[in-house]
Amino acid sequence: MLAQILKLELPHWPGAKLFCSTRQGGVSAHHYASLNLGDHVGDDPSCVSVNRQKLEKAWGVRPVFLQQVHGIDVVQLKSSELAHLPPADACFTDEKNVACTIMVADCLPVLFYWPQAQVVAAAHAGWKGLALGVLEATLDRAAPSADIADCKVWLGPCIGPQHFEVGDDVRNAFCDSDSLSADAFLKTSKNGKYLADLAWLARRRLNLRGIAQLEGNDSGPSWCTFSCPELFYSHRRDGISGRFAAGIALV
Repeated sequence: MLAQILKLELPHWPGAKLFCSTRQGGVSAHHYASLNLGDHVGDDPSCVSVNRQKLEKAWGVRPVFLQQVHGIDVVQLKSSELAHLPPADACFTDEKNVACTIMVADCLPVLFYWPQAQVVAAAHAGWKGLALGVLEATLDRAAPSADIADCKVWLGPCIGPQHFEVGDDVRNAFCDSDSLSADAFLKTSKNGKYLADLAWLARRRLNLRGIAQLEGNDSGPSWCTFSCPELFYSHRRDGISGRFAAGIALV
């Protein structure tokens, strides 16, 4: 059951515990089969509750889910205040066993760890949030006084560059402020359409902030949510879709 629920190709970071779920090992049916963790996508709430309990049991830490809105707000997770979190697309904590968690179904989950500062964080990086600066906002809020060289980052699964078709608006959102971001966009035969590499854009923005310890999604097909229907939900592929999640906690 553990192998079904958790994607195991994760880095070993002493002092932190990471997870990335798959869509396998749960109780949801139809479009949401089977480990849907999203309580906002039309699934039976009782099934979502059971799925979240299964994840918590498999991982050994309670995930803290956010109300994600494709923005750049970052919230601090404190064990005494978890019942009243504002909408946010990133979170951080310095408390043990408080799990920063991001739900996705094509967007990019990004996990952060500062071993010396003993801080973890997680960010939801769809193209809108990424272009607006959600990763930079997470770095600035989570550990502003920490040495950037101490920061480890893991990029999770997202829609890959073979399937993420976007228009000029998305390309311009990145290229207007960074001309080298054009390398992430491959022009298609459709007028004004490109195939975009979301993970590359995230790596680029993190590199610009001095992050050198990057692991995970290398833009290869095995990381593509669209290309792996047996493992991952994909809103772009299916329309109606569940959500899988990635998270990190101090232990």
